Amino acid sequence: MGLLVLLLGAAVFLNYVDRGAIGIAAPLMKTELRLSATQFGLIVSAFFWVYAPVQLFVGWLVDRFSVYRLMAGGLVLWALSTLAMGLAGGFASLLVLRILLGVGETIAFPGGSKIITRHVPPERRGMANAALALGIALGPAAGTLVGGMILASFGWRAIFLAFGVVTLVWLLPWHRTTRGLDVVDEKVEPNVPIRFLIGRWSLWSMSIAHIASNYVFYFILAWLPLYLTQSRGLSIPEMTLLATLGYAAQAVAALTFGGISDWWTRNGRSEASVRRGMMMLGQLVAAGAVLGLAYASTKVEIAVLLCVAGMATGALSLNTYAVAQMFSGPRAAGTWVGFQNAVGNLSGIFGPVATGAIVDSAGYGTAFVVTAAVAAAGALWWVIGVPRIQQIPV
Repeated sequence: MGLLVLLLGAAVFLNYVDRGAIGIAAPLMKTELRLSATQFGLIVSAFFWVYAPVQLFVGWLVDRFSVYRLMAGGLVLWALSTLAMGLAGGFASLLVLRILLGVGETIAFPGGSKIITRHVPPERRGMANAALALGIALGPAAGTLVGGMILASFGWRAIFLAFGVVTLVWLLPWHRTTRGLDVVDEKVEPNVPIRFLIGRWSLWSMSIAHIASNYVFYFILAWLPLYLTQSRGLSIPEMTLLATLGYAAQAVAALTFGGISDWWTRNGRSEASVRRGMMMLGQLVAAGAVLGLAYASTKVEIAVLLCVAGMATGALSLNTYAVAQMFSGPRAAGTWVGFQNAVGNLSGIFGPVATGAIVDSAGYGTAFVVTAAVAAAGALWWVIGVPRIQQIPV
């Protein structure tokens, strides 16, 4: 099932290319459409208004219907929404299209986790989730690099048009690879009621941990291009290079940590202890890197700190879903990850708006300090809040 996992990673890659396109387009789009920082924050946030709550329904769906067809349908919706943003005329149309993008992209992680728990054994779970984490990292990296070049040469609208068309190409290999899997997997796993999962503290504790890790990542994804160009005075090519460097470090870290965690597990170490430790350390390192970025004075310092933040985010994105899969098992993976993502992405709803308001009133420095504090609180939560990591009895 290597090709299946590879295609899941590619779907997540395209997911983050498309959702992050607005951050790359922001330096020109914000000016042309006369958007305030608060309006821009609302547009970024609109994605999560539906992305978070619809996760609950989508997670329920993938545990009961064809996860392979649901993956394809969600991708079509988000690709067309991305493409249409290139035709947007102002605040209202961008807001609506970001909402539709959020609906389409809800399928990626509940669907991906369902497929991984169904087809991948525990000793290979690290690398399988590393494929998803690689997509989380390389999506913004490629989106920043390619999008930055498109922005400089063709303007902001061309970014959305190009990304939307490219995303649709994924459907061809997906259809060929998953043909017949519905028949093989039909009714293998009895359903787990969502009311049973909601009564488990492990689900709530993981959802809270997810909020902390997402807050840092979405802060960097949405606000870094504006910060580097507006506050630091970097040109668009310079911004593109530095941001891409950070995402590249995140990709390398995800693959490295995925391989290490699998190696440790195969050699008898506790998978639960390894992943908890990576999450605690990742949150602390992310906090330090973000705080450092608020006071970095040179391009070299910014580059180094972005790489450190990227490495931390690679560990977080890998293990957040791997631990969720350990708790849920294959029968409940879709519903579990759907719920966890719904709560975890509340930081995507409130974070961009809060950051926009902070930037408008107190400047970028305060926004960086607040983000670092959230990351540090996440490290503490893995010590006091997340219970023993083991599959819940179902």
